Amino acid sequence: MKSPEIKHGSAWKLDQRFVDADKKNLKLIFYAFIVGIVAGLIGSAFRLFLDYISEFRNSLFNNAGDNGFISWIWPFLFAIIGITVALLLVKKFAPEAAGSGVQEIEGALDGIRPLRWKRVLPIKFIASLFSLGSGLLLGREGPTIQIGANVGKMVKDVFKQHEDNTNPLVSSGAAAGLACAFNAPFAGIIFVIEEMHGHFRYNFYSIAAIMVASGTADFVVRLLVGAHPVIQMTVFDTPHISGIWMFILLGGLFSLIGYAFNKLLILVLDLFKDISRKGIILTGIIGGVVIVVIGILFPEMIGGGYGTIREVLDHSFTVYMLIFIFIGRMILTIFSYGTGVPGGIFAPMIALGVVFGMLFGTTMEYFFPGIVSHPGIFAVAGMAGIFASTVRAPLTGLVLAVEMTSNYELILPLIITTVTASVITAQLGNEPIYATLLKRALANTKK
Repeated sequence: MKSPEIKHGSAWKLDQRFVDADKKNLKLIFYAFIVGIVAGLIGSAFRLFLDYISEFRNSLFNNAGDNGFISWIWPFLFAIIGITVALLLVKKFAPEAAGSGVQEIEGALDGIRPLRWKRVLPIKFIASLFSLGSGLLLGREGPTIQIGANVGKMVKDVFKQHEDNTNPLVSSGAAAGLACAFNAPFAGIIFVIEEMHGHFRYNFYSIAAIMVASGTADFVVRLLVGAHPVIQMTVFDTPHISGIWMFILLGGLFSLIGYAFNKLLILVLDLFKDISRKGIILTGIIGGVVIVVIGILFPEMIGGGYGTIREVLDHSFTVYMLIFIFIGRMILTIFSYGTGVPGGIFAPMIALGVVFGMLFGTTMEYFFPGIVSHPGIFAVAGMAGIFASTVRAPLTGLVLAVEMTSNYELILPLIITTVTASVITAQLGNEPIYATLLKRALANTKK
């Protein structure tokens, strides 16, 4: 029989749920709508500027050597300056703008990290253009998520809202930021609910707020940038039930990859932790030279990975080349993020998932022909699998893969892959990467 204390506690929780549900907070929905518009406008501008810079970089790399010695110099200067300026801006003006910034948002939602939007918004935007534009293997989603969250805080401050609205507006901005990056509004919503579940204050109006902000931001981006899926590929049919075991195996392999990725990432971050002014310049030079040399010889090895994904899905590479690209991009992704420049890891990780998924699918097709219709199915599963094993957010990985490719028929194999990957990697002791990064940031602050 339950004690009176337990009965009383349960009754209080039930009453509190009714109180939360009954609070009429329509102002929050309105301000979430404003957050979505502003985040969508900034996210659209960021994507358009980044596309222009990337095209300019590709032309420099492609034309290297065509017009004498000077045509070799420009690509190196471009990459070196990009990395160095990004590092200097972050180190001097807004250290919390380094990396993806997701861990900073989670810390801010808990009230243990600052959210200085007046500094972070301009520095994150400008420095990210320099770092991503240089050719480093970083994604645009980290910057847009952190920018969106800071827009939420800005709206709260500008309109002088009560402190109770800080958490839902910042969360709404984070959801809007992810929606901006990938044309994936549902993934933005799920990301906040799943990945930030310990930080996000859940109630009816806070959920409505992130939905409004995410949907509004996506609508703005589709108007200004385009409405097509980020990854345009074949829409596959559901694979036959006899091939389901392959997705269990794929998830198990991704659990090991995620474990190695997270451990190596923290190791490299620690190597660059106390970088000096001279070290920043040296990092810019070394990083720039490496990116340019590899980018000229193997263009598919640099950048966020969208071009690589397209080539992989078009069967442009042999099995041995897929192995080379996977290993090379994994090392370069860890190095790129480890330097401390602003940039996300979603897109580079998704590229790794696609490469390994296609490698796995090609191998399965060779040894077990006819069971799965196309190796590209494993590439889609790979996108979700690597996300589940590193971030430990299987539902977000699943939704992100489906929204980015429009492969809604693959939900069952994606569920199997993501659950397997996340459960096994958890049993191995692999913590979610953003939880580890937040702990690391707090530890470094105390020193």
